[in-house]
Amino acid sequence: MTTADLDRAVADPIGLITDLVTHVEKDLGAESIRAVVTAVAGGRAKSRQLAKALAMRSAVLTDGRSPAPRAIGDLLIQLRKAGASAIAAPVCAECGKELRTLQRKGQDWYCSVCGQERTECTTCGKVRRVSFRDRKGLPRCSMCPDTDDRDPAAVAHELITAIAPGADRDAVAEALRRSAPHRPHYRQRVVWALEENPRLLTGEGYLAPHRAILRFIDLLHEAGVAGIVRPACPRCHRVVRLDKPLDGQRVCRNCIAKSRFEDCVRCGARREPATRDAEGRPLCPSCLVKDPANLETCVVCGESRMVNSRTADGPICPNCRPLPILLCSICGRTAPCMVSKLTGLPRCGGCDRRQAHCTVCGRMRGIHSGTADAPVCGPCTTPDAELWRPCPTCGQVERLHAPGPCPRCTLKQRLHELLADDTGSINPKLQSLHDALVDTERAGTAMRWLSKGIVSTVLSDLAPAAGLAPMRPSTSSPKAKSSSTSAAFSSPPKPCPGGTSRWSASNGT
Repeated sequence: MTTADLDRAVADPIGLITDLVTHVEKDLGAESIRAVVTAVAGGRAKSRQLAKALAMRSAVLTDGRSPAPRAIGDLLIQLRKAGASAIAAPVCAECGKELRTLQRKGQDWYCSVCGQERTECTTCGKVRRVSFRDRKGLPRCSMCPDTDDRDPAAVAHELITAIAPGADRDAVAEALRRSAPHRPHYRQRVVWALEENPRLLTGEGYLAPHRAILRFIDLLHEAGVAGIVRPACPRCHRVVRLDKPLDGQRVCRNCIAKSRFEDCVRCGARREPATRDAEGRPLCPSCLVKDPANLETCVVCGESRMVNSRTADGPICPNCRPLPILLCSICGRTAPCMVSKLTGLPRCGGCDRRQAHCTVCGRMRGIHSGTADAPVCGPCTTPDAELWRPCPTCGQVERLHAPGPCPRCTLKQRLHELLADDTGSINPKLQSLHDALVDTERAGTAMRWLSKGIVSTVLSDLAPAAGLAPMRPSTSSPKAKSSSTSAAFSSPPKPCPGGTSRWSASNGT
């Protein structure tokens, strides 16, 4: 695969796959091939992986042999269904039989005969295909099933009546059926596991060997069966949905993500990797969506930005995303609203950006609940330790989205970098400017102001110039304009009549 192919596999994967197939298949038109490729390739990540794999070994189009990703096998099957004659069908890696459906082991394709596991049957001792596994998880052949003539619903009801004597039999049977609606053998395994450890129903569900047991517990709890206890996550101790096993225990999605944390190779944030680069190094979700290769042209503003949503006309960036018209839960206005992640209630753009003194803690914060007259900040709305953590520098509780200090401590560090001299100290003439910016109630606004190129340039030039005698240039000279610009950008935020610090027009905004 050439560098040009690699670049095109990222920029135009559908076009690259279509060209590779068209080069082999002459009977199907390019538009028909492109339609099949688009249907099989799916989203951006899958289509890129398919394009790279096909560019690395395009011979699979004519020989149909694995190892290869499943998407290539699906593409071969769909192209042949569409009438392709030069495209080979996928073939079994063991016997060479042409396949119409795929079974895989790793990257290899197998037919239904060769793909089945063969091992020694626990009961008869013969090496045969594994058709069943008994209640202990041991393999059995088709001639030696683990038979149990009892009704699983009756056994489950008997186990539950030992915990809740008045449990309704029909409610238990319905909960068991819904836990695995189309898999009666799986329901039998659920009952066997509950027989072996009835404590799974009373709080130890995190030890469940089958996921359906957790679903069964939730359904019993919803049905009001007394004595049934939903299990807490053994790591964070929250009563939430448990999913994947970790070290022999089923934990919540949040703890699974934390167990997979790695340092992002680009930004350094310690998060669950969303993908990996060409060298196998982890990339966090934020860096993935901000990668220039993943930016697309917004159909509304025409800028190349992150994709927030997709419409029939094309991608839309976060700034142009359409918001539903709802009743704001804070100010009561009917306006375009977002739904708060903390409360689940709609909040308009004005209230989302608004900061005010919380009526509970008195601090100046963003408003998340309450009313316009009695606002409540985020930590007072949802005092969850998982959401609000102390800043490692100052100890104030903030919603930190990445490792590092809070916005105010970041502001202090940035100002010290701009205003300190070579010795690391701030000139007394600049101390009042430093203090005014540090003490502003809106640290985020100050940081956005400092991020402007001209602002940071002017402030960094003030430190060496602070010890010089003041000059009085002519107001018509370029130096005078530069001096007035410096004065405008270096002046601290002025308080508005309401007591809220805002940047005035003379401050350059």
